[in-house]
Amino acid sequence: MKFHVMTLFPDMVLDGLNTSIIGRAQNEKIIEVEAIDIRDYTRDKHRHVDDYPYGGGAGMVMQAAPICDCYDDICRKLGKKPRVIYMTPQGKLFNQEIAKELAKEDDLVLLCGHYEGVDERALELLGTESLSIGDYVLTGGELPAMVVIDAVSRMVHGVLTNDESADFESFEDNLLEYPQYTRPEVYKDLRVPEVLMSGHHANIMKWRREKSLERTYERRPDLLADANLDKKDIKYLSTIKSLEEQNG
Repeated sequence: MKFHVMTLFPDMVLDGLNTSIIGRAQNEKIIEVEAIDIRDYTRDKHRHVDDYPYGGGAGMVMQAAPICDCYDDICRKLGKKPRVIYMTPQGKLFNQEIAKELAKEDDLVLLCGHYEGVDERALELLGTESLSIGDYVLTGGELPAMVVIDAVSRMVHGVLTNDESADFESFEDNLLEYPQYTRPEVYKDLRVPEVLMSGHHANIMKWRREKSLERTYERRPDLLADANLDKKDIKYLSTIKSLEEQNG
């Protein structure tokens, strides 16, 4: 899979993605990340890519032409029109299911806005989809694009050294992950739960599922509405709720 990031700050993107798991995946040619400087496509001798907004108002708006020309160049090189994602607080909230779906693409273009946004005509002409990583405003789309690339890359086969790692993490089944422990067995009088030391696989899986349910109920109850729950899960949640009501 290849990510094409349209940005005014290519070094920021590449420096942030050339380490750890994503950096290793690039070195092994499992994924590719290219950061394309939108300024290279401006026709202004001073390399301006923004201008004042029509209708007045504070700030500047990124012009349509450099963005469209940049995308057209990507299309020419690929021989097709890849999917385009625009990172904006106005977009649909990014989640694990979207990450899985985007991981099916061979090529994905991410457009990083700056200033007061992007000329709407560029978004229309490129057929962009909008994604947000949260209800807050950042100085640009680079950090959100890096978040999307990291999350999507983990869904690409071969990026994680252990294929099971992606199957038992937070938000799988729309539940938060269970607590994790490692050596030593006792640290500052805190002991690893006995069930995890038992070697009894079925009991361990049961404990982990119950802890995932507990943690989700306590921290992100909104996720439960869309969680993949069986009858045992529903019964356990009812027990949690009953105990909570009893304890006031």
